[in-house]
Amino acid sequence: MNKQDASNRQNVASNRRARANYDILDTYECGVVLQGSEVKSLRGGSVQIAEAFARVRSGEMWLLGMQIAPWGHASTQNGHVVDRPRKLLLHRVEIDRLRSRTEQEPLQLIPLSIYFRDGKAKIELALAKGRRQYDKRHAIRKRESDLEARRAMSYRNR
Repeated sequence: MNKQDASNRQNVASNRRARANYDILDTYECGVVLQGSEVKSLRGGSVQIAEAFARVRSGEMWLLGMQIAPWGHASTQNGHVVDRPRKLLLHRVEIDRLRSRTEQEPLQLIPLSIYFRDGKAKIELALAKGRRQYDKRHAIRKRESDLEARRAMSYRNR
């Protein structure tokens, strides 16, 4: 992502635990089909994506488990369902590639973040492999040793 794209990006929510619980293999930016009151709630930051995941059903990509709280000013009749499946917009080639990889290997599709770019809601979707408990401990140990090495190098270079 270049600097101009990063400046147009307006973060709404991120899945912090995803990078701790999964090894991220690849990321995709995809659009999401929303209703009007859902967009208003997103702009207010009323979304929870920690338990969300994506699946391919009948040739389409769907996001399940994302909860968008009802917008406070919406009427109860025209409001949205908090936990409904939401369609993700990807190219056909990408959907087919993701479907085949998740069927052949034990991989999951998890959202890393949701943001607005040029007024459109986007989701950063990751193709990830779940970590086991010992893998998590190993990753923490490696991160701490790298941090300690960087500190020692910066202290030495003073």
